[in-house]
Amino acid sequence: MPQARSSAKRRRLSAAAAQVLHQRGVERTTIADIARAADVPVGNVYYYFKTKDDLVHAALAEQAQTLAELTAVLEETADPIDRLHGLIDAWISQREIAARYGCPTGSLATEIDKRDEGDLDAEAGRVMRLLLDWCEKQFTAAQVPDPAGHALTLVSAYQGMSLMANALREPEVMTREGTRLHAWLESLRP
Repeated sequence: MPQARSSAKRRRLSAAAAQVLHQRGVERTTIADIARAADVPVGNVYYYFKTKDDLVHAALAEQAQTLAELTAVLEETADPIDRLHGLIDAWISQREIAARYGCPTGSLATEIDKRDEGDLDAEAGRVMRLLLDWCEKQFTAAQVPDPAGHALTLVSAYQGMSLMANALREPEVMTREGTRLHAWLESLRP
């Protein structure tokens, strides 16, 4: 039982790190902020994560897990283009969060890329790559020519609409651009 509690506490800290880092950014977030969000005493954080960078790694792992859970649900849809439509719908459903904080992975990747130390930027790139690869797989299954190029276009469009929604503080940017992406996907059906 103690190991289960320990694992649950680590997961709470990882989830809190993902949330707080997304909302506040790496530089403005303290370990105490994450401990508070996870409802864990600050001293206990160091048992699981020695540094703030370790918490950033945990946040990126949490984002990868969230993506894996989303794509697993989308995989239950038979048609690959419909799966991509579901992905866009998931993005649109997060429009309020995107307008306030931007894309969780994109925002974090941009911030940590400006730092000169560590391998966090490569880890953020790995999470982005997971999304690109999944999208490419869907375009391949739908027999769309240049599946890698179309995946890059789709993910880039998402990053752009998240950035614009955040910069303008307008959630409806996500809705409008999502509608355009839906029409674009339909135009690609064989």
